[in-house]
Amino acid sequence: MSKYSELTAFLRTLVVTEGYGAGQPLRLMRWQSDFLRGALASGRQTAALSVPRGAGKTAMMGAVAAAAVAGPLAVSRGQVLMVASSFDQAAIAWQHAAAFLQPIREASGERWRYRRAQNAAWLENPANGAILMARGSDPQRLHGLAPTLVLADEPAQWPASVRDRMLAALETSLGKQPASRMVAIGTQSSDSAHWFQAWLAGGADYAKLYRAGDEDDWQDEAVWKAANPSLGRFKALERAYQREAAAAATNDSSLAAFRSLRLNMGVGDTVRAELLTAAAWKACEVPSVDMLPDMDGPCVWGVDLGSGAAMSAIAAYWPTTGRAEVIAAFPWQPDLLTRGKADSVSDLYQRMEARGELVQAGDRVVDVAELVSGALAIYGRPAAIVADRWRQAELRQALGRAGMPFCELVTRGMGFKDGGEDVRLFRRAALTGRLVTPVSLLMRYAMGGAVTVSDPAGNAKLAKAADSPLRRDGHRDDAVCALILAAAAGVRWRESAEGLPADAGYTVV
Repeated sequence: MSKYSELTAFLRTLVVTEGYGAGQPLRLMRWQSDFLRGALASGRQTAALSVPRGAGKTAMMGAVAAAAVAGPLAVSRGQVLMVASSFDQAAIAWQHAAAFLQPIREASGERWRYRRAQNAAWLENPANGAILMARGSDPQRLHGLAPTLVLADEPAQWPASVRDRMLAALETSLGKQPASRMVAIGTQSSDSAHWFQAWLAGGADYAKLYRAGDEDDWQDEAVWKAANPSLGRFKALERAYQREAAAAATNDSSLAAFRSLRLNMGVGDTVRAELLTAAAWKACEVPSVDMLPDMDGPCVWGVDLGSGAAMSAIAAYWPTTGRAEVIAAFPWQPDLLTRGKADSVSDLYQRMEARGELVQAGDRVVDVAELVSGALAIYGRPAAIVADRWRQAELRQALGRAGMPFCELVTRGMGFKDGGEDVRLFRRAALTGRLVTPVSLLMRYAMGGAVTVSDPAGNAKLAKAADSPLRRDGHRDDAVCALILAAAAGVRWRESAEGLPADAGYTVV
């Protein structure tokens, strides 16, 4: 008998303890059976499953955990680890497993070691020494563990500051036991750089994703059923969908939550004042450089200088054709992998560098002159440079050191007056087909966290950390700042009869 067959036979002996079917034997739904068959296939160590909320994933996790403690998945002295964004969340899944195990505990006649405290939960089977544990997203508490099975609940909700370190700690711990496995289950993340998204896209040995399509009608009940394979089983769930869809039709916040949690579309579950939607930015991209418009006519540069060891960026925009490209720089110290782990993006910066979207210049602070020289070699001489008026003296000096040919330097404020106008013109260019860019990991990441904040008059500027709690903590938006400056200046030039001045405002230092 295969491991999957043994598991399904064991699961049929368990009794549902709450909710739909309480008091009845556990019966797997077809989609659950399909996933477990694939996840437990020989040679597969990692598996990922993404389903909407309410599909019954937590009960399934509890049943599988029970099988790993007192069933066919059990290993002598094996550790079964249930991990979530917080201990309280992990304890919910752990409690499901403990409830499934209760009849087995009572029938054994032996004393099982049990503890359920404020921040610790574990249950030990005296017959084989297997232990069921719950942990929150604290990588420090994972050292020394050697689990045979890790069940990761809702990884998309894990704090961004620790999610990659958590994954590293869990993957390292798996290597201590033969035939160990890690299964991650939850809704999709709205962050394309999240490791769970990478697992669902093929990074795991086995993955299954249930979601609505980006172009699907979110009010169509057939779309609901395609996204959530449990809808035909749970009548209360169907009523919840109908009730929440009615609220979503009149409320943007409810719609965001419905699309994220009920349709599993990989979007944020709260309304954010996005600079551009993901779909709008995707419409600006072309799949290959050969499809880009030419670098014809005057070129405008937008420059954003980061402070200290932060990122700096230069965007080039050709208003005549709409072509736009961006390059960014970090200093050499710390190295890109170390920086990526600190920013919770893993090796993303290294991948940007390999694609030519990110360079390293300067030791511990970006060498702006070196970045400018690199941009000159790629984009040629700009007709004008537009920058934040903050640190303009440093920029002038760097331009001189780089041997920048004579051009205009325009400085802009970042408040609602200048910043609001620049955001408005940038959006106009992007939404009317006047901004065309190659596919760029740098810009996808930067756009993914770019949000705006508005004043009472409705002027929307790019949000900084001090402006809005909606802005993702630690997110790098320098490349977006640079592109907004360049594109807005280009739109002003294109819409002005006067054009760009050829010889005013800047002299090489």
